[in-house]
Amino acid sequence: MNNNKKLQRGFYLGNDVVQIAKDLLGKTLCTQIDGLLTSGKIVETEAYCWEKDKASHAHLNRRTNRTKILFGKGGFAYVYLCYGIHSLFNIVTNREEFADVVLIRAIEPLKGVEHMMARRGMDKPKYNLTAGPGVMSKALGITTEHYGTDLIGNKIWLEDNNETVSPDAVLSSPRVGIDYAEEDALLPWRFRIANNLWCSKAK
Repeated sequence: MNNNKKLQRGFYLGNDVVQIAKDLLGKTLCTQIDGLLTSGKIVETEAYCWEKDKASHAHLNRRTNRTKILFGKGGFAYVYLCYGIHSLFNIVTNREEFADVVLIRAIEPLKGVEHMMARRGMDKPKYNLTAGPGVMSKALGITTEHYGTDLIGNKIWLEDNNETVSPDAVLSSPRVGIDYAEEDALLPWRFRIANNLWCSKAK
């Protein structure tokens, strides 16, 4: 861990969740869980804006035990169970009471690949090791136990390794699995690094 590279609170407090979702591409997501260090370059994200997005879990100011973390300040983990199986890792953004969030969908593995493979039961690092939010969380050791984790801490954090992703290299498309959001399901708020082999499949 390099504290000089770790993203600080101010990064997460921005009020444009779509821009933050783009800015997260190329950043490094790190975990130190069960004594094992793993990390990967973020290559795919999705933005969710509580105020004007029917796909947001906090839309219409919806407050439950699950969504309460979203209404806190940015820089904390929102982890929830999808289909009763997959733990999905999201980053809370914006100021308190502005419940925006970014889903991290895929990473390109960097450190601790052997630990990721062990967690996934794989014998070689194929693209689907971390391509997709559920398998990515499993590879990194992230579970719903990490709901509310402070991303400025030493368990889950992000680093800036000075890798700039050109706007021309960012692909925008509709998000995945949100047909219930009606017209908002068509918003192009899924972002991927073009030609990166570790992204999940196109919709």
